[in-house]
Amino acid sequence: MILKDPEFGDVLVRKNAFSTSIKFSISTSGRLAMSVPKTTPNFLIKRFLNSSRAQIRVKLPIKNPTTQRARDTKKKILNKKAKEYLPYRLDFWARKYSYSYTTLRFSHANTRWGSRSSTGTISLNIGLMNLPEPLRDYVILHELAHINHMNHSAAFWAEVAQHDPNYKRNRKRLKMFTPGV
Repeated sequence: MILKDPEFGDVLVRKNAFSTSIKFSISTSGRLAMSVPKTTPNFLIKRFLNSSRAQIRVKLPIKNPTTQRARDTKKKILNKKAKEYLPYRLDFWARKYSYSYTTLRFSHANTRWGSRSSTGTISLNIGLMNLPEPLRDYVILHELAHINHMNHSAAFWAEVAQHDPNYKRNRKRLKMFTPGV
């Protein structure tokens, strides 16, 4: 649920069956987030927000609502570009090197460019669209190599090197960027 607030902008409210109290935090988008017990009525959520304003202002670094909206717009654009481009690129490399994966999922994690699950799902961060193509390809090839090696062993890196001879340089360059918008 999203609660519109004149001071804090959009407040993300998550009703949690395991929560026993109301907790405030900052979401990855910089918004104020509330975790509340599942049975908490909406009027109590609003009342608690209002009574906690001073404490929230002091303890939590909330971003300006205008900044939040700009970030949301940028995220929508990146998401659209990623959905148009990344499946094509992943499929290109998978076919070229005979890899098989089950599903492609898009993420917007702040710390990971990609991941591969044991079920065969490859997750790619939409922030890849902000990178030069060689770095995008390195991340894709890295995740595809995890199909054969679910670790970062010497055999894994040898497989990455077979497909990307510049992987060491690309890996180093990738550290100059961050996945979050």
